[in-house]
Amino acid sequence: MEVFQGHFQQWGAVVFFAVLYGAALFFVPFYRKMDRKPATAYLAFVLAFAIEMHGIPMSMYLISWAIGKQLPEGILWGHTLVHTIGHTGMYLSIVLSLIAILIIANGWYNIYHQYWSLESGKGKVVKDGVYRYIRHPQYTGLLLLSLGMILNWATLPMLVMFPLVVTLYYRLARKEETDMIREFGEEYLMYMGRTKRFVPFVF
Repeated sequence: MEVFQGHFQQWGAVVFFAVLYGAALFFVPFYRKMDRKPATAYLAFVLAFAIEMHGIPMSMYLISWAIGKQLPEGILWGHTLVHTIGHTGMYLSIVLSLIAILIIANGWYNIYHQYWSLESGKGKVVKDGVYRYIRHPQYTGLLLLSLGMILNWATLPMLVMFPLVVTLYYRLARKEETDMIREFGEEYLMYMGRTKRFVPFVF
């Protein structure tokens, strides 16, 4: 543990990363109470990442206590598989984060100008930008950010929470699609036939 001591107790870094990743939620609307459950799970995931990476490595302490020996970095705590792929996970995390930011920003720009901001409260089916390929770019971006955090610094709580985050956003996406079908009917059904839910050309 002495080798990695300098990585922890950096509470300024904890706040920085929590705010950095949490800020993505500002680009996602919360029109219904249901929307807040996935957002809360994502924020808890971000806090687990920030605190265990730069604050206190609770996963390492608890698991080491349970098994009676100290875990090496990369196994249920620390840089993911650092002994196998080095810091490749960190670099992949950076790439995924940049892609996620672009997707979220493009999705927010198009949906804001063509749906949310209309004074009448009625918009249209948005098909521009990233919406030409996927129907929920903000959620795709949040899931990419979450995956990137795991590839960078996996801990047991994050591995447990990630499937929950994915499930909640999947359910929210389906609920929103039902609402859109109710609002736009055949036009949205045709749009669904040409696009994917989260990943272009997949699922």
